[in-house]
Amino acid sequence: QVQLVESGGGLVQAGGSLRLSCAASRGIASMNAMGWYRQAPGKQRELVAEITDGGRTNYADSVKGRFTISTDNAKNTVALQMHSLKPEDTAVYYCSGSRRGINYWSQGTQVTVSS
Repeated sequence: QVQLVESGGGLVQAGGSLRLSCAASRGIASMNAMGWYRQAPGKQRELVAEITDGGRTNYADSVKGRFTISTDNAKNTVALQMHSLKPEDTAVYYCSGSRRGINYWSQGTQVTVSS
C-alpha cells in the first residue's frame, strides 16, 4: 500500500506559476511510474505528465513547454512545476503512482486559474 499526499494547489492568475508536490509513503524509486492527472468539471480525468522509473517523461500536448515533472528519490516526492497557466488548466490535480499493475492516487488538490 502506498499513500500519496499532495500540496501546493490554489488560485493563481493567468500567466502565473504554481508548484504541486506529492509525498509518497514509500520509496518512489520502487514505483514503475509517477504521474500527475487532472479532472475538470464535466470532463474525464486526463494525464498531465508522467515519469517512468527509467526517467522517461511524457506530457499532454496542452502542457508541453509549460509544465515540468520531476522526482526527488531521497525525499520520496514528485513535483509538477507549472508555468504560464491558463484558465483551461483549472481542475483538480491528482498525483499517481503505479507499481506492479496497481495504481495509487492522492486525494486531489484544486488548481484554479483566473482570467
